[in-house]
Amino acid sequence: MHSAEERAKELLAKMTLQEKIGQVNQRLYGFGIYQRISRNGQEDDIILSEEFKQEVRRYSGLGVLYGLYRADPWSGKNFDNGLTGNYAAKVYNMVQRYVIEHSRLGIPMMLSSECPHGHQALDGYLLPVNLAVGASFHPALLERAYRVCGRQMKEMKVDMALISTLDILRDPRWGRSEECYGEDPYLASEFAKAAVKGVQKEGVAAVVKHFCAQGEGTGGINASAARIGERELREIHLPVMKACARVCAKGVMAAYNEIDGIPCHANKKLLTDILRGEMGFQGIVMADGVAIDQLDVMTGDNVLSGALALRAGVDIGLWDQAFGKLGEAIEKDVTLKEELDRAVLRVLTMKYERGLFDNPYMEESGQSSVYGYEKNTESLDLARESLILLENRKDILPLSLDRLQSVAVIGPNSDALYNQLGDYTPPVREEEGVTVLEGIRQAVRDYEGQTGRKIRINHVKGCGLLNTSEDDIEGAVRAAKESDAVILVLGGSSSRFGEVVFDSNGAAIYSGREDMDCGEGMDVSSLKLPGLQDRLAREVLSAGVPVIAVCIQGRPYAITELSRKADGLLCCFYPGMKGGQAVAETIFGKISPSGCLPVSIPRHSGQLPVYYNYKSSYRAMSYQDLESTPLYTFGYGKSYTCFSFGGTRMEIPADGEEAGEIAVITAEKLKTSGIRLHFTVTNNGKMDGFCVPQLYIRQKRSGTIRRVKELKDFCKVWIPMGETRECMLALDEEKLSIWNEKMEFGVEPGTFHLLLQDGEGIIWEGDLDII
Repeated sequence: MHSAEERAKELLAKMTLQEKIGQVNQRLYGFGIYQRISRNGQEDDIILSEEFKQEVRRYSGLGVLYGLYRADPWSGKNFDNGLTGNYAAKVYNMVQRYVIEHSRLGIPMMLSSECPHGHQALDGYLLPVNLAVGASFHPALLERAYRVCGRQMKEMKVDMALISTLDILRDPRWGRSEECYGEDPYLASEFAKAAVKGVQKEGVAAVVKHFCAQGEGTGGINASAARIGERELREIHLPVMKACARVCAKGVMAAYNEIDGIPCHANKKLLTDILRGEMGFQGIVMADGVAIDQLDVMTGDNVLSGALALRAGVDIGLWDQAFGKLGEAIEKDVTLKEELDRAVLRVLTMKYERGLFDNPYMEESGQSSVYGYEKNTESLDLARESLILLENRKDILPLSLDRLQSVAVIGPNSDALYNQLGDYTPPVREEEGVTVLEGIRQAVRDYEGQTGRKIRINHVKGCGLLNTSEDDIEGAVRAAKESDAVILVLGGSSSRFGEVVFDSNGAAIYSGREDMDCGEGMDVSSLKLPGLQDRLAREVLSAGVPVIAVCIQGRPYAITELSRKADGLLCCFYPGMKGGQAVAETIFGKISPSGCLPVSIPRHSGQLPVYYNYKSSYRAMSYQDLESTPLYTFGYGKSYTCFSFGGTRMEIPADGEEAGEIAVITAEKLKTSGIRLHFTVTNNGKMDGFCVPQLYIRQKRSGTIRRVKELKDFCKVWIPMGETRECMLALDEEKLSIWNEKMEFGVEPGTFHLLLQDGEGIIWEGDLDII
């Protein structure tokens, strides 16, 4: 039995140059190659486009097809004309059959599909956005959630899931902030590994994106220059890709941005020397949409741009023209043929590994599996665990329904499902979603059914999201005064379901007509709440009734005034389809909040950068006219219950012997054994709940400037009230290593200060000496 690579090499030897070029191209928008034609109430006919057929004939096959199932306003696909149910299987088989039958060598295509927070397809299983996921501090739950996504995509014959995992959020003005797991590389690495493992356990290849440092853009502008040196790159942005390589991610997508003057798509040191040489990555490298053509700004020649990207290490293009001109590039430089063969071999090997030559078609059963949210609760569970309680003055939360005669639900995000789903979202069946208003109505209905006592809900939107018309602020204040409590739902939106203009790569282009302030292409200069929301909040807060503010958002806003005046404050990064249910359950005390901030919240836009892990060579955010701390820092989050810690001790794991408590370890012993921090946590409160212990380090002396604080381990522990759990967090050689002045990675002898904390502060501190 020959291996996949051996079979790929045999096939490669039979291919013409044009056939090889076809295998590394992904030029088509898959959602545009078919059309459903209505047949008077019967099943629609399907027509494949001439563009698709010409592309297959041009290259005697097709390497990869992007986005066959994609549905959103950019693609123009919805429930009326897109691929649902058996249409998905029918069209996939039509396309695959045409490719194979018009390939001289019978080579099947691969299918790539967007899955940044769930599958971007009609009836795709959707998750809260990454920033919400990061707030959960629960990677194991994300892995389970991505297994659901993986099973669905596997059934739909998706070969490669394009998953946002690699970006680190360093400037929240960036519209794609929601696609990051947070501002910390260790937190992001743990979630990235979970996403890769989850989807790949179900047989779908993960293509992680974007590589690298896209979250470091100048001024928070998408795809702008990352003006950083190699040390910052290695300390902050490369660890997450290293983590993905360790769990054998099958693919990676290069990022649009440049790093210190070199675009990622032209960066051989990044895509070949570091990615493959240092990290041992064995998969394919895919370009981002039209990114190779954007290299023309360097080369002045589209043919040279394709050659440059191929030499740098890009294996597969995306919608660009340059990779279609590789034949011309090889005519100019025959040595490029070797680079092309290497890329084609990777593509063919993946096709053999995926079994496409033996089983290229999907079963057309007439029925498809339904991945509903009631049976698959992972999306709701992530929403529940991602909600962050920032303020709870006088223990206003949880609200007791027994004490309420009426409640006002106010705000532009109170009843707007698409505003809680995030960017890269398909059309959804709105009856499956739960907004905050509907979540509160359901909670009240359940209460009324149990007690027979009625509670009035007064709903007023108050103002629009972005528009500056006064709308009904007066009505909102009136509703507040007529109620016992107010739930004020503010924030932003990445919803493309409106008057949105799109760029060639699907990013939104600001036109002044869209009702979105976040998402790809929606970078901002200010982090204040958009539109008239600050005024709405100010007037509702002055109505004289308790106010619980809920911010549903894709980036952290500078909510200084709101944080000072609201009685309760919940931070909700887009919580997904069931987000409103999670919010209502939290407000009324069915669950205790357990989310912790994955990104620091600034007091003012001018305070940026405000991330917690700044370098120890300067005092962060020390402006003369502003308090010198974030409004809320990374890792912060309150609970309804309270926890106490005890029995904290550092130990070296012993081989068959009783471990002893230590404060000193040799570098050699650290390499072989590592260190364990053991402790107990007791729930002393009146509710069951999750505790989130977090372990940070600070190196006191080093050969280069270290950061004031670095997260190195965490866990999430469920503890029923009155009970105690044993916990352990770990440190090893890698977690304590540094990139020294020679740019070598290793441990330096010295003293490390360790900090153990939960969402509300430091619990224990101690020193560890490495000799």
